[in-house]
Amino acid sequence: MISSEFDTIAAISTPLGEGGIGIIRISGAKAISIVSKIFLSPKGIRLTQVKTHTIHYGFVVNPETNEKVDEVLVSVMRAPNTYTREDVVEINCHGGYITLKKILDIVISQGARVAEPGEFTKRAFLRGRIDLSQAESVIDIIRAKTEEAQKIAIQHLSGKLSEKINELRDALMRVCAHVEAYIDFPEEDIDGLTGKEIEDEIKRISEEIKKLIEGYEEGKIYREGLRVAIVGKPNVGKSSLLNALLMKDRAIVTEIPGTTRDIIEEYVNIKGMPLRIIDTAGIRESHDLVEAEGIRRTLKAVDEAELVLLLLDMSREIDRLDMEIIDKVKDKKVIVVLNKKDIKNKEFKIPEQLIDKQNVEISALNGEGIEELKEVIFNTVISGKYKQEGLIVTKLRHKIALEGSYLALKNAFESFKKNEPLEITAMFLREGLNFLGQIVGVVTTEEILNLIFSEFCIGK
Repeated sequence: MISSEFDTIAAISTPLGEGGIGIIRISGAKAISIVSKIFLSPKGIRLTQVKTHTIHYGFVVNPETNEKVDEVLVSVMRAPNTYTREDVVEINCHGGYITLKKILDIVISQGARVAEPGEFTKRAFLRGRIDLSQAESVIDIIRAKTEEAQKIAIQHLSGKLSEKINELRDALMRVCAHVEAYIDFPEEDIDGLTGKEIEDEIKRISEEIKKLIEGYEEGKIYREGLRVAIVGKPNVGKSSLLNALLMKDRAIVTEIPGTTRDIIEEYVNIKGMPLRIIDTAGIRESHDLVEAEGIRRTLKAVDEAELVLLLLDMSREIDRLDMEIIDKVKDKKVIVVLNKKDIKNKEFKIPEQLIDKQNVEISALNGEGIEELKEVIFNTVISGKYKQEGLIVTKLRHKIALEGSYLALKNAFESFKKNEPLEITAMFLREGLNFLGQIVGVVTTEEILNLIFSEFCIGK
């Protein structure tokens, strides 16, 4: 059966597993009539006749056997004031896989089909309730790992990014209209922008786009988290540092070198910034196959990390192994973490190669210096400038479109400045417009839509 955007769709919208409540969402022209066939009201209420945005108590009944499946509350919401702008019904039943699956199967048997991933939100976009950037923010709200990440996603859902993009599109459209008017009516005395004003406006719009592009690296961190590897030789306190940052015993800590044989990943919230902290195996030569594999994974984690916490033991002097590790991370963004300050050796000195690096003295064992370390980590990667301006780009797709628009406007500016034929300038301006349109979905393709909504869970 070929799926269509006009089908009535249904899905379980709550996570599978045991829970007090489970929700099955149905959307489409037949949603109310389908649920009406399987709903038994003690008061004799017929769902096809109830008012919109009302909730009704009763039972879901298997129409083939007349057996009561579950006691439920049914919410009826009529188009267009719904999430999808179609008729929507939500069946609130008891949580549990068997009950939810049984009710969904009955709904499907009455004429609905199982929704594809993200199809409810895709319909909200296709029906014009939200634009593409707002639709994408829904998955960001679901996946947000900190309050700050959730706030940024809510901003995008409420249309803050869309407003900015549409503001830039409107300004660019006006410039484009003036340029094209000069092309179409070269002999007419058009009351429009002067050549200098066109240059200034292209430059202004370009600068606005550039600011959005520059903010992406910080926005990406809030959305995806920063990948941080804790690196050092055995027994310098890597697992103790992980536990101190998490404020719980996540990694095993012993005095035996090589205790950590695999990488351990956990998320840490630092001032609203999600960190993917990776505790790695101590780097050293090892003939133990398991430990050697752990060290191989450590080196891979270092290679992929966006920030390295290089841990050195201040209770001992720097040795050859420390220097080898320092050499392995020399091309990475590094914060030097000097551990065991409570038992610091007077002979300890920071190697010259690390003099210009940020460094923090801590005691992972008693928690001393951990808050200062968190502050240094945050300030190393987050300037705060872009978030203070109230808008920050978090998605690679948006950044690529902005870069395309910026390049097109740069070409338009240079073309206009060189007095090339206005048709060339207009072509670049239109290209810039198209790139901006891709962000909000004014210009899009089925391939882009399928890629975006495939990230969603079924039922959203």
